Amino acid sequence: MAGGMKRLAKETAVYGLSSIIGRFLNWMLVPLYTRTLINAGEFGVYTNLYAWVALLLTVLTYGMETGFFRFINKEGEREPIRVYTTALYSVGATSVLFVFFTFLFLSPLSTQLGYAANPEYLGMMLGVVAADAFCCIPFAYLRYRGKAYRFAGIKFLGIFLNIGLNLFFLVFCPQLHKQAPETVDWFYIPNYSVGYVFVANVITTAVTFLILIPDMLPGFRHKPGLSLLKRMLAYSFPILILGIAGVFNQTADKIIFPFLFEDKAYANEQLGIYGACFKIAVVMVMFIQAFRYAYEPFTFARHKDNGNTQAYAEAMKYFILFALVIFLGVTFYLDILKYFIAPPYYPGLRIVPIVMLGELFFGIYFNLSLWYKLSDQTQWGAYFSLSGCVVTVLIIFLGAPAYGYIACAWASCICNLLMMLLSYFVGQKKFPISYDLKAAFCYLALATVLYIAGMLPKIDSEALRILYRSVLLIVFITFIVRKERIFNL
Repeated sequence: MAGGMKRLAKETAVYGLSSIIGRFLNWMLVPLYTRTLINAGEFGVYTNLYAWVALLLTVLTYGMETGFFRFINKEGEREPIRVYTTALYSVGATSVLFVFFTFLFLSPLSTQLGYAANPEYLGMMLGVVAADAFCCIPFAYLRYRGKAYRFAGIKFLGIFLNIGLNLFFLVFCPQLHKQAPETVDWFYIPNYSVGYVFVANVITTAVTFLILIPDMLPGFRHKPGLSLLKRMLAYSFPILILGIAGVFNQTADKIIFPFLFEDKAYANEQLGIYGACFKIAVVMVMFIQAFRYAYEPFTFARHKDNGNTQAYAEAMKYFILFALVIFLGVTFYLDILKYFIAPPYYPGLRIVPIVMLGELFFGIYFNLSLWYKLSDQTQWGAYFSLSGCVVTVLIIFLGAPAYGYIACAWASCICNLLMMLLSYFVGQKKFPISYDLKAAFCYLALATVLYIAGMLPKIDSEALRILYRSVLLIVFITFIVRKERIFNL
């Protein structure tokens, strides 16, 4: 048992670090994009298409990754490879059909989505999302076999290759074209800008696919099971609905926004500003993800050992504390973090506190979601997510034409708040957990007071302003440390 837990801890660390570090490194491309792309409109194209990628990836995997893990353990040692084969053929077939039909209608699709001038943008991303969906199954197989280091190695190789290609196309090639154009004229197109972001992604995906071929071959040597496929699809379909609703809540603003304005250039420019500033708020997402990787195994272990729900209440309290520190840290140091993006994007910085507050609500909702997962009532997750979808779409459609991207930020925030409240009140009836609401509201109130205190005084000196806010942040952290007796203070 000790050996199994040791292996679990090691693999959790490897998978977690590969995900968090990978996301951080890709996040670091944003300063490059906002400074090398021609204008905010180009970044708007990037923001819009990658939002579509996130949604389509969920559709094309249709919960089969989760279904794979469920059935490969359920079937046991009797036929684990058959489960892998069935999932591989299923996702592979749907990915091929997706590419065939979307490329068949690529021209009208590009026109409808506003990319008539560059249909290859859409074509490249459709090919990438289909390949990524298919590769999810071999990656899942690596995790099943305990090949954590191969899994992380391939992920990191793809990340560094993508970064290298972005630097090559967006930095080195333009310089070489100025100094010695004959060296790059045979393949480099000046001013193709955002197109090279998609080219880099295509090459990275192709290399990842080729590296995974040895892991695919065992699955292709066997025949899929039709009856097994039916059971896997029946299990995975509810996960698909939940996944689509969840991802759409996170991407609806970036998908819908361009359709609300007749002037597509203006819409892309505004979306570019919104998307770039949204990336600053992703700091909260990354730290929340790190917290989940570090704390979830401990929480589940305590729940299993003690047979009570106290561990979940403690997890929630410390999660809120951690998230509030991150919220204050990012908002207080926004004068420094703004240099992460180029000056033309600064007007969108006002969305950062709103988006971060929304991500805080989403993090709390994720913690609250344990009740319906533990009690096998996952349909409630779909109800909450679908409710959030309706609210998000309504606010964007009604508010964005008049208030621009600020309405999108509030839509995300209100959607997450609604799902958080619904999950809490329904959960307390279905699976009661005694959360420390008094402490949560106390810390939230203190953070609110300090945030207002940090924003209200007009301090012209940036250095003094940062120093003043640093003192407020130290006050908050010191209060937490002493109140919770952290480090036995």
